[in-house]
Amino acid sequence: MQIPKRKSEQNRQNDNDLHLTPRRIKELKEELQKLKERIRPKMVEELTRAREMGDLSENAAYSYAKGRLAGIDRRIFEIGNLIKNAITIEGGADSEGRIRIGATVTVEVGGHRRGFEITGSQETDPGSGRISHRSPVGSALLGHTAGETVIIKTSDREIEYLIISVE
Repeated sequence: MQIPKRKSEQNRQNDNDLHLTPRRIKELKEELQKLKERIRPKMVEELTRAREMGDLSENAAYSYAKGRLAGIDRRIFEIGNLIKNAITIEGGADSEGRIRIGATVTVEVGGHRRGFEITGSQETDPGSGRISHRSPVGSALLGHTAGETVIIKTSDREIEYLIISVE
């Protein structure tokens, strides 16, 4: 069964990024279990109650419950597919010390040290130092090792990142 998507949903960058940490996969499994065992059965009960109220063509409670159930089913389907197709991110650098998805990197930029964890697009949180491997900084750092300098070009300038450490 294929669930139709809006154009805005089809064009989102992180839809096709299946790189997930073991922690995120665990969170998704817990959410899926909660949806299947608690939330969906309650919504089915609500739909049944609304159906018993009579004329379905003018029954707002029925229409609302039906829409909510469809949303829950869509989320169950999405999470199931995501878990099934997930690419588990292994932490740290590769065997040669190069930055890969899952690595924690310390860089020096303009005299200040900053730390980044390179993650999949679905787990980014720049405020916490978790950046996507698809972001300009993340993609530029991939494949480099400690001691190397990476230059990232923006629309108005170039920024030098000196890689201090890779874990």
